[in-house]
Amino acid sequence: MDTAKVDRYVAEKWDDDIVPQLVEYIRIPNKSPMFDKDWVANGYMEQAVQLMERWAKAQPVPGMQVEVIRLEGRTPLIFIEVPASGPETGADTVLLYGHLDKQPEMTGWDDDLGPWVPVIKGDKLYGRGGADDGYAIFGSLAALQALQQQGVPHARCVVLIEACEESGSYDLPAYVDHLADRIGKPSLVVCLDSGCGNYEQLWCTTSLRGLAGGNFTVKVLEEGVHSGDASGVVPSSFRLLRQLLSRLEDEQTGRILPDGLQAEIPAARVSQAQEAARVLDTAVFDKFPFLPGMTPMAEDLAELVLNRTWRPALSVTGVDGMPPLSSAGNVLRPYTSVKLSLRLPPTLEGKQAGQLLKDLLEKDSPNGAQVSLDLEKASTGWNAPAMSPWLENAIDASSREFFGKPAMYMGEGGTIPFMGMLGEKFPGAQFMITGVLGPHSNAHGPNEFLHIPMGKKVTACVARVIAEHHAASVRGETTGVAAVAGGEQHGDHGCC
Repeated sequence: MDTAKVDRYVAEKWDDDIVPQLVEYIRIPNKSPMFDKDWVANGYMEQAVQLMERWAKAQPVPGMQVEVIRLEGRTPLIFIEVPASGPETGADTVLLYGHLDKQPEMTGWDDDLGPWVPVIKGDKLYGRGGADDGYAIFGSLAALQALQQQGVPHARCVVLIEACEESGSYDLPAYVDHLADRIGKPSLVVCLDSGCGNYEQLWCTTSLRGLAGGNFTVKVLEEGVHSGDASGVVPSSFRLLRQLLSRLEDEQTGRILPDGLQAEIPAARVSQAQEAARVLDTAVFDKFPFLPGMTPMAEDLAELVLNRTWRPALSVTGVDGMPPLSSAGNVLRPYTSVKLSLRLPPTLEGKQAGQLLKDLLEKDSPNGAQVSLDLEKASTGWNAPAMSPWLENAIDASSREFFGKPAMYMGEGGTIPFMGMLGEKFPGAQFMITGVLGPHSNAHGPNEFLHIPMGKKVTACVARVIAEHHAASVRGETTGVAAVAGGEQHGDHGCC
């Protein structure tokens, strides 16, 4: 494989074809079903699917089959099959994954930016969903085209692009079971929905945290009452909620208290965290828009990496029962509700953690208040299997060739539901989990952007790894995969 030709082809493909497509994709407010209950009637998801389907079908890839699969009552899924370039790899398969649904708008965008307003500034494309994860289908097919342009062989490839990842991928298990025979036996899974510690080398994700959470409500009254009359007699719902959350979290340090929500961190992951901290230095924390004078939760950089990748952590991401400041009278409110997002260690079983959380918060309510936790998510994380020598060598070589620096490995704090599912279904598969969400890219938040040069280089690296997979497959080094098991039942896998 001529690295320079791949680099040049991918760069031109991005500039001339992929970026213009992503500009149009960003314009579509195709929010994930959790954030748009009328997604079918609104039709935005269908617009995004059609945009990607049209583009994929227009690509000159010999033998490629592009199909939108629609199971009744579920979000659609784009299924693409690219045949092997020769018979040498037999039924061996590479599975490439991404998603096309988006997070909601969020406030705080700069005046000249917006979630559905694509803006290119320098080497960044701003707007919701370009990096998370609209580029995946374009990058996947561009990587294969870069190989075919040079006649570099590759195994059979399957591309899956789902439409409810940000809602927990609850539709995906049904599609994986439905398509079991057509998916085949992947020995390599490539996921383009993860992050990177910097934009200077290839980063591969070694673990993902799980997620448990939902709407937590504390009720004390049938209706609001005069605060001067009731305070000191009626317990504040906010105070009781705060008291209950103290069962879960040390408010001084943020440490999650129950032993049942902790997990031992493998020694290899500790070593990777230390190396990542060494390379990133203060970028471990200063990639975030801290206010002046704010400090991170620990001084040790490796501990910060472990905090965001292997330790449980609580975020309160929404609130209800509180009027805005402009209309807040002297009223003792009847209830307070918050949305809890509890990140879990990668190896902790999600449903068990969700039940522990529910029991912890609902039992023995103070002052007899009505307390309820409506669990929306209870997902297990993912810890990567040991990497085969061929894949480790291929990933590092691709990073050195296209970035000029060695590859790096680090866990991610978010959740990619598909990974835990695939880990169960393909226990013998190898995983290359990577992405373009680096410093300040701010996925899910305001001013989200796609770093275009990173997208190009990740695409080129994927091409290199797929080429090396073919060689390893011919040598018999990718054996040991397990076929998809049809008809299995799956729980909620949580969302990113």
